[in-house]
Amino acid sequence: MILFPAIDLKGGQCVRLKLGDMQQATVYNTDPAAQAKSFEEQGFEWLHVVDLDGAFAGHSANGDAVEAILKATKNPVQLGGGIRTLAHIEAWLSRGLRRVILGTVAVRNPDLVIEACRQFPDQVAVGIDAKGGKVAVEGWAEASELGIIELARKFEGAGVAAIIYTDIDRDGILTGINWSSTLELADAVSIPVIASGGLASIEDIKRMLQPDARKLEGAISGRALYDGRIGPAEALALIKASRAKETA
Repeated sequence: MILFPAIDLKGGQCVRLKLGDMQQATVYNTDPAAQAKSFEEQGFEWLHVVDLDGAFAGHSANGDAVEAILKATKNPVQLGGGIRTLAHIEAWLSRGLRRVILGTVAVRNPDLVIEACRQFPDQVAVGIDAKGGKVAVEGWAEASELGIIELARKFEGAGVAAIIYTDIDRDGILTGINWSSTLELADAVSIPVIASGGLASIEDIKRMLQPDARKLEGAISGRALYDGRIGPAEALALIKASRAKETA
């Protein structure tokens, strides 16, 4: 079980959105690279980065900030937002990213995702962002008619490293993970699932460590970490203790 701290980039700054709305952005750090280093020093093992401007523009828009993050931390980094072509994928992986996250293109062109998995094994994740139970695209600005599980099953057996499932209706408002739909998705596919959107307190971390949620690869936390609602030391200690119990 992994707790992924999140850095969302807008205008080169580290921000958090409310309900996926670019007009409701709170700036938490003007130096994303320093934030990445801080997360590493706190004991986190991974970093989740989203280029918000890129997600809306359809191409990378915070490249300098991402490269600064990669230089600042030794932790593996996964990046989503505006990555739409095989050339984009190859370029980012060559710069040291561990994983790229494909969202809109997974809906628009699933064959590209399958080909990316073939060319870059274990380095491609699919981002499934849901609003009202349907998959959203173009930086959450557009809704599709595609169901969450319907999309996920397109990639069974393709070699997708993980599915990052975000409930937009809970993102950034600290109401807790949508456990029912997240676990339903995890039960429906063999691909590891990472929960995102709404992680609110240490109680969510404890819930994540319950037996029925252990099928998840982990969860992403943003606002709750920045606001101090989740203490990194306590959360990571709980996860470490759970791992030790599983291997005992």
